Amino acid sequence: MVTAEEKKGLLKEFQAFVLRGNVIDLAVGVVIGGAFGLVISSLVENVLTPLTGIFRVPDFRSLAVEVGPATLSYGLFLNAVISFLLVSAAIFFLVVKPVNKLNERRRTEPDVVSTTRDCPQCLSSIPNAASLCAFCTSEVQPLPEPAPES
Repeated sequence: MVTAEEKKGLLKEFQAFVLRGNVIDLAVGVVIGGAFGLVISSLVENVLTPLTGIFRVPDFRSLAVEVGPATLSYGLFLNAVISFLLVSAAIFFLVVKPVNKLNERRRTEPDVVSTTRDCPQCLSSIPNAASLCAFCTSEVQPLPEPAPES
């Protein structure tokens, strides 16, 4: 039998679990992702797929082959592949590219300058200022250190 104290402790644990930030963030992400998926599916189904008619992309729905008692509807598979490519293109060109452009504009930190380079002989990573590779002992030209940004 569970005591009243154990019930209170269990309820407090459950409340702490449910109200943790990552659980709520995950729930919001799933709901937003589902809604976004509906928008992208509608865009593909109602806008992009009809536009494929301009390029004379046929509807493969009727393509099938009989193998014994089974019917292989490979036309439906071809339609699914085309739909997948359209969804991927829509996400890439309408979401990924614009978000990347926006992030580029918002970026304030300078590019990270590498302090190492590859040895031309053994391709090991060596410091830019090195004149001798520590791995293969080849002589290399030291690279000048970049000037600090002000």
